[in-house]
Amino acid sequence: MPSTPHRIASIAAALAILVVLTGCGGGGDNRARSPSPPARQPASPAATATPVADPVSITSPAFADGAPIPVRYTCQGDNIPPPLAWSAPSSAAELALVVDDTDAPGGLFVHWIVTGIAPGPGSTADGQTPPNGHTLPNSTGNDGYFAPCPPPGSGTHHYRFTMYQLPAALQLPTGSAGVQAAQAIAQAATAQARLTGTFQR
Repeated sequence: MPSTPHRIASIAAALAILVVLTGCGGGGDNRARSPSPPARQPASPAATATPVADPVSITSPAFADGAPIPVRYTCQGDNIPPPLAWSAPSSAAELALVVDDTDAPGGLFVHWIVTGIAPGPGSTADGQTPPNGHTLPNSTGNDGYFAPCPPPGSGTHHYRFTMYQLPAALQLPTGSAGVQAAQAIAQAATAQARLTGTFQR
């Protein structure tokens, strides 16, 4: 049986070997580790989109866009304007309505001009002028609505009901009428909507 000092020496040697093995990976994980990825930053909120203003619109319960205008609203009927419905952004200063005939024998013929129409939604019944609207002379030189009345045999005429959005109160030269006034309104407008009706005799 080995002496006690010899046994102590053997035990000490065994412990030394165990310590070396442990330090070399026998128990812990001493491999180089990649640094932890930085904490993900919260995504920045998406930029708020600029709201798009509601577009201008104009319709009529009496006829669809591109369809014939009922005889009631022509010179062969009651000679009154058709009912209309429209909408425009409340940011507009005012609206203006122009009705013209692109197929008139002598060139563009203006049947109706109404300015000072309030923005937002609006409508008229048979024979009515838009509320608070101010009429200007048409191509006949008279205020008010001049109903479609194309020369017999001149084919189908196209009558455009155009609602213009204006950024400021309209200022027209004194005496403006007909085509001149209609062109000035179109040039000042920032947006428009159009309803076209047809008629022939």
